[in-house]
Amino acid sequence: MSIEPTILWTVIIGLALGSFALRFVFIGLMGGRSMPDWLMRHLRYTAVAIIPALVAPLVVWPAPTGGEPSAIHLAVGCATLAVGYFTKNVFAAMGTGAVLLVGYLSLFS
Repeated sequence: MSIEPTILWTVIIGLALGSFALRFVFIGLMGGRSMPDWLMRHLRYTAVAIIPALVAPLVVWPAPTGGEPSAIHLAVGCATLAVGYFTKNVFAAMGTGAVLLVGYLSLFS
């Protein structure tokens, strides 16, 4: 499947301009001003919303299994969630998840 170069470059330039515009709104226009309290309160939850959205598809439909759910990945995801919930420590949760995933995959695969 071949994409016509004109269409490809139009899409690339359009995405670049859109990305620049999104960043400029916050950095260029709001850079010298203090943000309102209501906006800062909402921005505090950005990472909490984005990180699970990036990780959840990798746990539920992992690429090594061809997109099929895997008991190992689901078990490690649940254990990581439990450690994060009870310890309130993101590094402990990430470390637990990494160790368990490597351990379970080497043990059961």
